[in-house]
Amino acid sequence: MSRIGKLPIEIPKGVKISYTDSNLQVVGPKGTLSRTIMSGVTIEMTENHISVSRDDDGIKSRSAHGLTRTLINNMVTGVTKGFETALEINGVGYRAELKGDVLNLSLGYSHPINFSLPKGINVEVDKMTKILVKGVDKELVGQTAAKIRDFRGPEPYKGKGVKYADETILRKAGKTGKK
Repeated sequence: MSRIGKLPIEIPKGVKISYTDSNLQVVGPKGTLSRTIMSGVTIEMTENHISVSRDDDGIKSRSAHGLTRTLINNMVTGVTKGFETALEINGVGYRAELKGDVLNLSLGYSHPINFSLPKGINVEVDKMTKILVKGVDKELVGQTAAKIRDFRGPEPYKGKGVKYADETILRKAGKTGKK
C-alpha cells in the first residue's frame, strides 16, 4: 500500500463532497473545485472521512493511489483555507501594478508586460515589489506564480528579476578584471 494513499482525509465542517461517475466535486466556504478521478482507484466516503483505495496492484493503480489522495486533500484544503504564493521583484525600476484583473509588470524591457489573471486567482500587490497570488486551486496558484516568475527570472550576478519570496539565489562572482 502507498503510505500516503492509505491515510484518511478528514472532511471539515462546512465542506460538502459529491462523487458521481468518477467526478468528484468539493464545495466549501471559499469556492468549488471539481476533478475527474483516475480509473483504478476507488473512493469511499463516510460522514467526516474520505479514504482512497486501489482496485488492483497494477502499475497504474499503484501510481494513481497516493496521487489521487493528495489531489483530493488539496481540494479540501483549498476550499477551506485556500493557497497563496508570494513573489518578490528585485531591480531598479522593476515594479508591479494591478489594474482590475490585469497585472502590469515593468521588468526592464522596452515595453510593459500586461498579464491577464486566470479565473479563480486573486493577486495583491504590496509596495509595487511584492506580489501575493491567492486562490483555491493549488495547481492554478502555482502555475500562475510560475508564469509571472518566468517573465524575468532572477539572474545570478545581481539578483535582479522576479523570485519566490522563500527562494534563495546562488550568486556568482563577476569578472575580476586584469591585474
